[in-house]
Amino acid sequence: MSEVTAIPEPATVPTAARRGRGRRLLRLVALMLVTLFLVVTLASLVYNLATRGRAEPAMSLYGGPFVMVDGHRVAYRSWGASGSPVVLLGGFVVPSGVWGPVGTLLGRDHRVVAIDMPPFGYSERRGPYTLAGWVALLQKTERALGIERPVVVGHSLGAATAVASALADPAGVQGIVLLDGDALAGGNGWAARLALEPYVTSAYRLLTGWDWLFRRLLTTGYGRPGVRASDADVSEWQRPFRVEGTQAGLLSLARQGIVGLRLEDLRRVRTPSLVVWGADDSFDSVAAGRASARALRAPFVLIPRAGHLSMVVAPAAVARSVERVARGSSSVANGAPG
Repeated sequence: MSEVTAIPEPATVPTAARRGRGRRLLRLVALMLVTLFLVVTLASLVYNLATRGRAEPAMSLYGGPFVMVDGHRVAYRSWGASGSPVVLLGGFVVPSGVWGPVGTLLGRDHRVVAIDMPPFGYSERRGPYTLAGWVALLQKTERALGIERPVVVGHSLGAATAVASALADPAGVQGIVLLDGDALAGGNGWAARLALEPYVTSAYRLLTGWDWLFRRLLTTGYGRPGVRASDADVSEWQRPFRVEGTQAGLLSLARQGIVGLRLEDLRRVRTPSLVVWGADDSFDSVAAGRASARALRAPFVLIPRAGHLSMVVAPAAVARSVERVARGSSSVANGAPG
């Protein structure tokens, strides 16, 4: 019997070849990704080792004053020695030094204190960084400094602390001013939960040491054509990022999303209130400010040619607005709608 040789189908050989090439390509891509991962990780580790030691104790970066609260140093600045008290709270990563012009103007007739709420400014870092924690720290700091029934001004993220303090102790707050901040919660912090070492440390050190980024953000925050951030401005904002524990504090805060309240909470406020907003704020919308003013039954003040950092480019207008609450203007005390 003659031997019969099977002849493969014409399509079999090319299909097998394509599958083989596909598997080799996948292996090559996987190898490249693993190599890239190892190179980036090694570079990040080397960079972190080369830049270690940049973090310093708060006292070595800021000469004070500080006040001790629960065994930790809270940094603050002050203007004026008499008159009804005004407490100024900055927003996200806003150092208390930016309140200088406003504090000087208000200090003519009031005792003014700007507090660095951790993990911002030069206060020693301690968590958890929650709204309840900030309110408790604010109240304890006020007691330590002998401040009673202040007008509390909260800028941006600090607006939530101002509102929450009025809800927690209505009799202990003379009035509140929301400056470029709607006091509302937002986001869920999902992106920050993905942060892994050593990459987050490398990214933090690169970004917080990048002068161009700070200059760009500050100039945008000023919101006034022709007003640019100077080298001194950049340095003033960069330095607090070197305080020990700042990276961990900011990451902890970022995992929560934007800390704040609900509009329903704002409607429960009975403390005299005022909402003040830069007309050219590109970080938080004017509409958001108006919504919060309506919920608070508070007047709404719009500052022309000012952005998110209205206290820097329009200190006189901000000081006049705070003075309005401090002097108990009838339109504020009666809760006139915005």
